[in-house]
Amino acid sequence: HVQLVESGGGSVQAGGSLRLSCAASGATGSIHCMGWFRHVPGIEREGIAYINVGNTGGDTIYYADSVKSRLTLSQDNAKNTLYLQMNNLKPEDTGMYYCAARTAYCYGLTALSKSTYDFWGQGTQVTVSS
Repeated sequence: HVQLVESGGGSVQAGGSLRLSCAASGATGSIHCMGWFRHVPGIEREGIAYINVGNTGGDTIYYADSVKSRLTLSQDNAKNTLYLQMNNLKPEDTGMYYCAARTAYCYGLTALSKSTYDFWGQGTQVTVSS
């Protein structure tokens, strides 16, 4: 089993930045892809970015079109931690942000589907005020 713990959420003004962290523990060797999802009020939980981990999958990184210019994914393999840097935040970015992991590698748009992930964190709240 894999445990995921998110941190780094908070309240910022529009135009500000946040860096979210996702620390993985447990059977991390089984993970080949990690992603970030968000649940914005009134909208179903949506995938916004993912990254393949481990040597075989390479460093495939994918961002949803709606946010790609403002997000940067990075990872610290030694710490089993995934980071999501979010810049130029907007009030419509307000919501709960979740880290997820799966045993399969990720490719293409279908890997943003929440149903394809095996493990989930509890989420961290992001609030952006105008």
